[in-house]
Amino acid sequence: MHILLLGKNGQVGWELQRALAPLGKVTALDRHSTDYCGDVSQLDELAHTIRELKPDIIVNAAAYTAVDKAESDTEQAQCINGDALAVLAKEAEALGAWLIHYSTDYVFNGSGNRPWKEEDIPAPLNVYGKTKLAGEQAIQAHCSRYLILRTSWVYAARGANFAKTMLRLAKERSELGVIKDQIGAPTSAELIADCTAHALRMLMQPAGAAIDLAGIYHLSASGETSWHDYAALVFAQARQQGETLSLTTLNAIASADYVTPAPRPLNSRLNTSKFSVAFNLDLPPWQQGVTRMLTEILELHS
Repeated sequence: MHILLLGKNGQVGWELQRALAPLGKVTALDRHSTDYCGDVSQLDELAHTIRELKPDIIVNAAAYTAVDKAESDTEQAQCINGDALAVLAKEAEALGAWLIHYSTDYVFNGSGNRPWKEEDIPAPLNVYGKTKLAGEQAIQAHCSRYLILRTSWVYAARGANFAKTMLRLAKERSELGVIKDQIGAPTSAELIADCTAHALRMLMQPAGAAIDLAGIYHLSASGETSWHDYAALVFAQARQQGETLSLTTLNAIASADYVTPAPRPLNSRLNTSKFSVAFNLDLPPWQQGVTRMLTEILELHS
């Protein structure tokens, strides 16, 4: 089994290198790779790489994720999140390969307060969400063997993340305001990678059985929280582990009071029942992954 992994050094891609390793040969690329093209903005070279490597599975963890910058950098965001997926889908179909791709709750408009289901109608609020939806549609139009895994509020211990930013600010300031009206489930890159590997094991069934699993799935940790309450958990655990914080006041603020170039959805809840049933998995509560991540980063800086 030959797996081509794109975006190997992103948060999810880094964890995928570990999770996919037992499944077969993994060729892991990113935009800095030299032997083959891992830059998904170079469409012709990308297609050539796939034709040369002939993978059985393509896992695309590459994406344009600068949500605010995408508002002014529309062409590049569309190329990476949309146009590149048309290339990947067509090449996967020609090879009879599976294509695994990660999308986002930002394809929805964030209205209401119930978790979004896969069949709900997308209506993205910003350029990032629109380009991610374009990528989904390209896959559906050109490929029959695919998993599109929509997730939300992704974090990892490696690299920058919300928890690290909050801890830094809490050491510098006595008062902070954090958004209370955006609701979702923080989801670790580690969980996404492990669930992907589990799903791929099931896709290795005989073709007739595996093809029934093709489609869009929602994948996130279970439960829900706000950014404000997420931050509160971060500060509580930091203090329990002996961290000294200057913070004395944590204020809850509304999204309307923190204006960004790209509007964010208020409701990022995802209904993951379809994924859990199809792949026979129980998704853990969001607090479990966050607590584990916090323990790791606090120990590293102690």
